[in-house]
Amino acid sequence: MRAMILAAGRGERMRPLTDELPKPLLEVAGRALIEHQIERLSAAGVTDIVINLSWMGGKIRALLGDGSRYGVTIKYSDEPDGALESGGGIREALPMLGDGPFMVINADLWCDFDLRTLVLAKGDLASLVLVDNPAHNPDGDFDLEDGRVRDRKRLTFAGIGMYRPSLLASLPRGRYGIASVLRQAMRADRVSGVHHTGVWQDVGTPERLAALRERLAGSN
Repeated sequence: MRAMILAAGRGERMRPLTDELPKPLLEVAGRALIEHQIERLSAAGVTDIVINLSWMGGKIRALLGDGSRYGVTIKYSDEPDGALESGGGIREALPMLGDGPFMVINADLWCDFDLRTLVLAKGDLASLVLVDNPAHNPDGDFDLEDGRVRDRKRLTFAGIGMYRPSLLASLPRGRYGIASVLRQAMRADRVSGVHHTGVWQDVGTPERLAALRERLAGSN
């Protein structure tokens, strides 16, 4: 099993913190956000990792290196200025992700979902983790019905999924999000999902970052 961590975004909503530091390197609980993702992937037995880079990507590469000190192997998919968004970024990295299903996880989140439980059934193109709608996304993204993800807004996509290469392989290279690609697969009933009710936090703004730091400090 391989995985990709999405880390190329500019982090506009996190400014001014991201003016001098890429968002994946912001620290929570004494480690950079992206280090927590690597550690969770490694704990789940996923040790071949691809990370896409754009905004100040050199700083991410400098910290993580080849991944050996985390017990994993890291390869980098370099993107142009402005990045390729989630869908385009994954499509660009497909040659590095192999022929089998792979996980994708956003660098800028905190979640206690057990990655070992995420599975992709035969015939499905994607399996997604969905969570209850947070305050910053009250309308949601998708819906879940008997284990199938539907193109209705009731739950929020957690930024964690497992995909087959064929989900994106026939698409052109370029800049586009993953949501439109997933919706097309949903219309063909080829997307499964699970509803995670544990801890999940999208760390998208300075306020949410501060709230997460406070929450974790209070749990110690």
